[in-house]
Amino acid sequence: MYDLDKFMQELEARNPAQPEFIQATREVLESVIDVVNDRPQYLKGHLLERLTEPDRVFTFKVEWEGDDGEVRVNRGYRVQFNNVLGPYKGGIRFHPSVTLGSLKFLAFEQTFKNSLTQLAMGGAKGGADFNPKGKSYNEIMRFCRSYMMELHRYIGPEVDVPAGDIGVGGREVGFMYGTWKRLTGDHSGVFTGKGASWGGSLIRPEATGYGSVYYANEMLRQAGDGWEGKRVSVSGFGNVAWGVCAKASKMGAKVITISGPDGYILDEEGVGTPEKWEYLLELRSSNNDVVEPYAKRFGAQFVPGKKPWEVPVDMAFPCAIQNELAEPDARRLIDNGVKYVVETSNMGCTAGAIAAFQAARKVFAPGKAANAGGVATSGLEMSQNSSKLSWTAEEVEARLRKIMVDIHAAGVRYGKQKDGSIDYVKGSNIAGFIKVADAMLDMGY
Repeated sequence: MYDLDKFMQELEARNPAQPEFIQATREVLESVIDVVNDRPQYLKGHLLERLTEPDRVFTFKVEWEGDDGEVRVNRGYRVQFNNVLGPYKGGIRFHPSVTLGSLKFLAFEQTFKNSLTQLAMGGAKGGADFNPKGKSYNEIMRFCRSYMMELHRYIGPEVDVPAGDIGVGGREVGFMYGTWKRLTGDHSGVFTGKGASWGGSLIRPEATGYGSVYYANEMLRQAGDGWEGKRVSVSGFGNVAWGVCAKASKMGAKVITISGPDGYILDEEGVGTPEKWEYLLELRSSNNDVVEPYAKRFGAQFVPGKKPWEVPVDMAFPCAIQNELAEPDARRLIDNGVKYVVETSNMGCTAGAIAAFQAARKVFAPGKAANAGGVATSGLEMSQNSSKLSWTAEEVEARLRKIMVDIHAAGVRYGKQKDGSIDYVKGSNIAGFIKVADAMLDMGY
């Protein structure tokens, strides 16, 4: 039998100074510990020890030249966590906050998120502590090429299939995929998030946001509720936030906030027109990382230095980065009457925030379930590449919606409580864990 506190103490001792990884593993293990202790085959197979240790970690030097002719050095990583269900799959993040611990947490989460999609994908994550903000086109291209000079040894269409993440959009994917092709002479789809004209899937950029709204739609249906008249707060202003703004608006809700490192926008008219969605993409592609220009463009209110969680809303969608919504933010949302919180960024809420929402009996969707639409559509891109086909946007979106409906159903199946409420955190963690654990035992891993 596992003692959770003892296990976590030992895990933290083996992984010092990795708080995000410890937070992520505790959140999953708190949900699944009873399931593990009730199944002798899991105990005999030491599943917890094996599922909290990555298969392998690559760390490498990335040397690149600035426009001034000076050489810079960054640290690159790839964490291949578990491939029992298929090739390693997970994004590449370029951001100064990238560390080994943050990527281990993301790869661990990715393993169970990918499991929930029911597609043949394992879990991985990679990146570098490189900051693309303020860098020129050529500097970013040189960095991407140098990063891929190291990473290309460890990836392949049936081995490990990276994608974009924070700081890595279609442009960066193109630079890295082009470098990989030159180095290997291979045209197979080793990256997802590619351009539509060279092997990418339609609706991939907006898929995470769309999928989150589709998941939220099932939550509303489960609660006997609907979108009409709902006030929605969104954080971030990149592809994920854009997808949520667009799809939630089409569902009948009014999205009234977006945010950036400089503060948040309060748009009481709603971020609900194609012109505004397109401007979000323009802002993101500018590499300036600020949202204040939106206020000037559309006559909205800009609130500097604050997060959007102080605004009274019915639904909140954190879409920016891990731990962006802390317990004080959660309590402010609760006091202001929030009903639903849909964690659309990876581990966007702290453990204290999640506990506060659950104690207040608010409906909370965990990121590994709600934001799985992005990697699900990447999986669909892999399928199109394998068959040398390109599906229409309608075909891709229909498949995405079906996947999100099924992910919600899995959360309900394992998360339904005696009083009829749904613990989506517990349900999603158990559903993702069981599939990975059973496959490991079946294959003798």
